Amino acid sequence: MVKITINGRNINAPEGVTVLHAARENNINIPTLCENEAVAPYGACRLCLVEIKTAKGRQRLVTSCLYQVEEGLTVQTNTERIQKIRKMLIELLLARCPDSDVIQQMAKEHGVTGGRLTPQTGNNKCILCANCARTCEEVVGVSAISLSKRGVERELTTPFGEDNSDDCIGCGSCSYSCPTGAITMEDKNGTRKITWPHNEMKFKMKKCSVCGQFWAPVKQVEYVAKTSGTPVTDYDICPNCRE
Repeated sequence: MVKITINGRNINAPEGVTVLHAARENNINIPTLCENEAVAPYGACRLCLVEIKTAKGRQRLVTSCLYQVEEGLTVQTNTERIQKIRKMLIELLLARCPDSDVIQQMAKEHGVTGGRLTPQTGNNKCILCANCARTCEEVVGVSAISLSKRGVERELTTPFGEDNSDDCIGCGSCSYSCPTGAITMEDKNGTRKITWPHNEMKFKMKKCSVCGQFWAPVKQVEYVAKTSGTPVTDYDICPNCRE
C-alpha cells in the first residue's frame, strides 16, 4: 500500500492505481467525462486535473486519471486554481456542445453560465473524448469508428465516412460508452439503428427461435460465432431463454 494525502486526508492506496481511482475509493469527488474503466486511461477531457506535490517537493498539475499514486504524494482536488481551470474547460465544452444535457448539468454544478464564447453547431454533443472508438478497438476488437482530421475539423466517423461500413457489427458498445449522449441506439421492428454524430447505420436483428424476440444484430452474432469458433446455430436462442 502507498500512503498519500488527498485534500488533507491520509489515505492508503494500492500501488499502481491512479489518483482518480484512489479518490473515488475514498468518496472524494473529482469530475470527469472521458474516464472509462473498460478501456485504458486517455486523459481527453482534462476535467480531472488536480494539483500535486511529490515527496521531493515538486509541484504541478496532472490529470488524475493518468497519474499513479506514489509514496508521500499530496493531492489537492479543488483549489482556486483548479476551479478556475475547470470552469474554463466546462465553458469550452458548453460552447462546443450547447445541446448536451450532461454538459449543461455539469456547467450548472460548477457555476458556469456560458455566454462568453459563441456556441458551435453541428457537433451533435460529441466532445471528441474517443471513448467510443477506444471501446470499439480495445473491448470489441473491431475498430469500426475513429477520430479523423485535425484541429477544428476533427470529428468521429466510420472508415472513409461511409454510413454503411462493413466493419461495424452493430453491438452498440459505442453508445453505452458515450458520456454525453452523442451516440444513440434504437431497436425497433427487428432493426437496430445506431446514430453517430456524422453517420448512421441500420442492422437486421436476430430473432429468438423460442420466444420470438429480436435480441442481437445478425452481424454481431456472426462475429461472435466466428471469433469464438462456435456454430452460428448456437445463437438461435436468446440468452433469456437459455437460462
